[in-house]
Amino acid sequence: MKPDKAAVLAMAFLIALLAPSGLMANTAREIDASVDAALGRFEKEVKGGMALIARASAVLVLPKVIKGGLVLGGEYGEGSLRVGARTVAYYSVASASIGLTAGGEVKDMVIVFLSEEALRKFRSSKGWEAGVDGNIAVIDTGAGASVDVTKINKPIVGFIVGVRGLLVDASFKGSKFTPVKR
Repeated sequence: MKPDKAAVLAMAFLIALLAPSGLMANTAREIDASVDAALGRFEKEVKGGMALIARASAVLVLPKVIKGGLVLGGEYGEGSLRVGARTVAYYSVASASIGLTAGGEVKDMVIVFLSEEALRKFRSSKGWEAGVDGNIAVIDTGAGASVDVTKINKPIVGFIVGVRGLLVDASFKGSKFTPVKR
């Protein structure tokens, strides 16, 4: 069996074990409610973040993304792409890894598209992979730091907020974002 297939199987197994009842959203309404809650956490943790979202072309919010593993690791979550305050599409994020992984976490991913061109490329793909199809500049907001929206000049910026667990990973590289129908 190829390593990538083994990692995907391990990820599916981990999600089944780690996902408490109700953690994974099933309906559009549940996803949107989770996105609203994640944006509330984002507003509390990232000073100046909502001003950045206000000037964005769109924001992709993936609440309660589960990541974990023991040697074989995986990640999965679902969320929505919003233009203004309106949901325009639903997406999932998934990744698999082999290596020195031990632990688990639940986190919110907030990806802000500051360029119409970057948003167009993202939306036109059937499966967009961070680090391959486009780069996401990770903004560090640790220890209550604030975001100076006037100094951000990247087309796509990302934030990891609301982290709970024992595995801390503030990276988007290798994460694949895929549209889902709801």
